[in-house]
Amino acid sequence: MTEIISNRLSGRVAVITGGASGIGLATARRFAAEGARVVIADIDPTSGQEAAAEVGGMFVKVDVTNEDDVKNMYATAKETYGSVDIAFNNAGISPPDDASILDTGIDAWRRVQEVNLTSIYYCCKHAIPYMQERGKGSIINTASFVAVMGAATSQISYSASKGGVLAMSRELGVEFARQGIRINALCPGPVNTPLLKELFAKDPEQAQRRLVHVPLGRFAEPEELAASVAFLASDDASFITASTFLVDGGISGAYVTPM
Repeated sequence: MTEIISNRLSGRVAVITGGASGIGLATARRFAAEGARVVIADIDPTSGQEAAAEVGGMFVKVDVTNEDDVKNMYATAKETYGSVDIAFNNAGISPPDDASILDTGIDAWRRVQEVNLTSIYYCCKHAIPYMQERGKGSIINTASFVAVMGAATSQISYSASKGGVLAMSRELGVEFARQGIRINALCPGPVNTPLLKELFAKDPEQAQRRLVHVPLGRFAEPEELAASVAFLASDDASFITASTFLVDGGISGAYVTPM
């Protein structure tokens, strides 16, 4: 368990999709360390239950592309803990068959859209009513730096899905602001997670080619993203909504980067 950093999330109930690994797991640890009661929602029951046990929370098995599963996820959180105060909608995929538009088949396109974009539509749709009951809440949707930049080495459906997450988060943030519900898009740069290692970093030469574009010269650590999510979830971010919250080591602001 992470040592207590503050109690700024004390008494709040946080639901994290994709909470069993990577940024989701790091955020679960950070939320718990800041006093939140954490619901780990993931498709993998083994790692999900382990994560929930570690943070003293609960696990709900969920396929985020299934609307009934998403409804049950929030209903279980409310029934168990009494509210849904924070939703970190973080589940996503980046499969190898999502590449250039010239090579990506429609099935690959649709699968990525379902997991990365439609799932966030479901999560927001069914989390917001619980927050309306309380007149407050914070939703953080995981987009990406590729939502604001183009890539010559394309993952066409992934990039499009993250652009959709960004636009949807802005619109929802505006729509529900007067109801006390803040909705922001987290836009990570390359993060040192198992998915990134598999995609980019298992080949050191390929990893270095990517790192040269990051002004800070390294991949982010999941804990650095978790700190940003905890900030957005907390009252420290009380005047931040409909925001494109870039945590990317400067990559989206760089024209050239020194070798």
